[in-house]
Amino acid sequence: MKNIRNFSITAHIDHGKSTLADRMIQYSGLVTERNFRDQILDNMDIERERGITIKSQTVCIPYTTRSGKEFVLNLIDTPGHVDFSYEVSRALASCEGVLLLVDASQGVEAQTQANLYLALEHNLEIIPVINKIDLPSADIERTREMIEVELGLDGENAILCSARDGVGIEDIFEAIVEHIPPPSGKTDSPLRALIFDAQYDPFRGAVISCRIVDGEVKKGDTIRLMSLGTVHKIEELGVFKIEREARNKLQAGEVGYIIAGIKTVSDTRIGDTICLDEDPQPEQLHGFKEVKPVVFSSIYPIDSDDNTALADALEKYKLNDASLTYQRDSSAALGQGFRCGFLGLLHLEVFQDRLEREFNQSIIMTSPSVEYRFVLSNGEELVVDNPEYYPDPGLIEMAKEPFIRATIMFPEKYMGAVMKLCLARRGVNSHFNYPVPGRIELFFEMPLAEVIDNFYDKLKTITQGYGSFDYDLLDYRTDDLVKIDILVNGEKVDALSAIVHRDRARSRAVQICDSLREEIPRHMFKIAIQGAIGGKVIARSTVSAMRKDVTAKCYGGDITRKRKLLEKQAKGKKRMKAVGKVMIPQDAFVAVLRTHDD
Repeated sequence: MKNIRNFSITAHIDHGKSTLADRMIQYSGLVTERNFRDQILDNMDIERERGITIKSQTVCIPYTTRSGKEFVLNLIDTPGHVDFSYEVSRALASCEGVLLLVDASQGVEAQTQANLYLALEHNLEIIPVINKIDLPSADIERTREMIEVELGLDGENAILCSARDGVGIEDIFEAIVEHIPPPSGKTDSPLRALIFDAQYDPFRGAVISCRIVDGEVKKGDTIRLMSLGTVHKIEELGVFKIEREARNKLQAGEVGYIIAGIKTVSDTRIGDTICLDEDPQPEQLHGFKEVKPVVFSSIYPIDSDDNTALADALEKYKLNDASLTYQRDSSAALGQGFRCGFLGLLHLEVFQDRLEREFNQSIIMTSPSVEYRFVLSNGEELVVDNPEYYPDPGLIEMAKEPFIRATIMFPEKYMGAVMKLCLARRGVNSHFNYPVPGRIELFFEMPLAEVIDNFYDKLKTITQGYGSFDYDLLDYRTDDLVKIDILVNGEKVDALSAIVHRDRARSRAVQICDSLREEIPRHMFKIAIQGAIGGKVIARSTVSAMRKDVTAKCYGGDITRKRKLLEKQAKGKKRMKAVGKVMIPQDAFVAVLRTHDD
């Protein structure tokens, strides 16, 4: 174990984490130049296009120091987004140290701090690395100052590197060997291994990524997953060297994979403990919890005949992504569909992209919502994630919604615009500080529902891309929440209903009504589009009727003849309005969601 080092690279989004991993892999000679490609640890097209890591990856890197000693360095790559913070925490629990990457031109940002605190919670050795020193806008001295002031780390000894040009890679390797401690653990103790990730192989089932904390495990052993209590026999185990490399056994301190005939990723739990079935049950490793969705949305196929194909696609998707939850749902306007739960907005966007690319499914997605809690007059607490199940307003004693604590960092000149945005999103208890001259760190408490409503994109727009954002869930707080119903020709369209704060209800209803007016085609009668809270209409738009010129055949004669024809037409339109059905095109639902985002 003295020659093993387990580490991770953490950074704010787009600070060069995947590029640094690429250079380290190239430096070690794990991949030939012919087989190398950028972002080699990112397997999905969407990861490469967006420049983000969605799925955690591991690679075992051999390294020989300048003095000639041989080491095995296990790089446990982690997702970089707040939606996957639990997976990040389990990956960090498998390490003894981290490289904290800071962009020389951007400096310390919100997620850099969040990642630092996560690493400190796990008592990890932290090595600060200043990346992108080759950029014309790089300010190394200012970045050193930010590392010292904002992070409390030694900025003077931060390693300088350019991951793109391969500068400083050997210095990073030497610092890992020198500063990160070897893993602790006892080979002669009962087996305890921490699951920090799992991937689906269509031929082998779930491939578990794990860190052996104590003991050892061999091919053919019978293991138990402690939180689920399921028992499996190991078919293969080994380490990751870009491709899987089989071994006969894994010992304390090592990081590798286990294949044990587990059918799906859902049959494992991230953060769970593996032990041997014949051993007395050892103490479960600390930190395991069930991951719960925080954002909910309903999906429907554009063509109702594709419902079976969508169900099959979701079943296959679930094999890869255990954090997705879904159940059957139906809508009078959109037909049969599914209600899905996600870890956050990025998780939702990735799901939508992958469903369209990998499974060829064209879908309509309703506006994302969060989980609300309603205390009824009989003392019962009702949890609602779908506006359709909003309780009778007369029975509601108290309504609660989830709040978050947001940390926003941005240049000083954008202070007014950012404050205005946060206050418009019902932000409270604000305070800020100046970590370094010219930069502001702003703290706000605000409802999660306001954050998932395109907050991050708007922040990036008003700060010209320089604003960074991170958040933590706080608690549920009492608020005045109402349900908006959208009525088209007097009939409710349940797919467009929404639970919102009373102060935002009118503007939201006007927005939806105006958007529908543009999309719903004209009929032979007037169509009223209304937004209502209960029986009270708060917004209205009207689609004017198509007019047939019934007097065209009257080329002369008395005016009473024309009036008689017009009165007959008016009676027909009135009767048609009472019995006529308004067909709402699918484009109208998409347009409402797009307007809501804008």
